Amino acid sequence: MRFARWIAGAALALLGPSAAFAVTEANFDLKSTGDLVELCSAVPDNGLGTAAVNFCEGYLQGAVTVEMLNMAGFRGSKLFCLPSPPPTRAATMNEFVNWARAEPDRFAPSPTDGLFRFLSERYPCPPSR
Repeated sequence: MRFARWIAGAALALLGPSAAFAVTEANFDLKSTGDLVELCSAVPDNGLGTAAVNFCEGYLQGAVTVEMLNMAGFRGSKLFCLPSPPPTRAATMNEFVNWARAEPDRFAPSPTDGLFRFLSERYPCPPSR
């Protein structure tokens, strides 16, 4: 039980002030980047909050993994280039939430469009030679 509270406290510390918003069941439909932001900034203090954070982590990991596999087989320019070692999932979630909330128009696109726009701005690829 103490371990679970420690994990919840650590998650709140990582999410910081962006965790003050309440997630709803409708956010799980992921109709926009705004929905993903709400899930990623949920407070894991109850069933819905815990589910939201877990959903967010799984969505981010899945989307990034699939896109990286697609880019590996593509000879054109890449959307983003993660550093080595890559950032932690928690740090990326926090940065994504802060990035999206900095400009309200970033809430409108689809969740993957918003996520990949963030990643391309945060982790641009070096110019081709």
